[in-house]
Amino acid sequence: MGSADEAKAFVKALCRRKKFAKATHNTWAVLLPDGPLKNDDGESGAGMVILRMLEREGLTGHIIVVTRWFGGTKLGGDRFRRVQDAVRVYLDS
Repeated sequence: MGSADEAKAFVKALCRRKKFAKATHNTWAVLLPDGPLKNDDGESGAGMVILRMLEREGLTGHIIVVTRWFGGTKLGGDRFRRVQDAVRVYLDS
């Protein structure tokens, strides 16, 4: 991932897939040479959680999308822990 346009095109293509189109939130972030880019997709603050983890790792050019489907239980502040868990899986692989 080298530009904001590429990042946005990637997320747009992902969201065309039925499974992701039906998701409640597709939150994402990427560190680019021109600076950071993020989108909360209605999950206030989640994009910043992803971005901070990318910054700590110094990982540029990798877009991380965390997708969440509402299952009837409100997660409250626990939602950020779940976002961190998902990002950690990517960073550890």
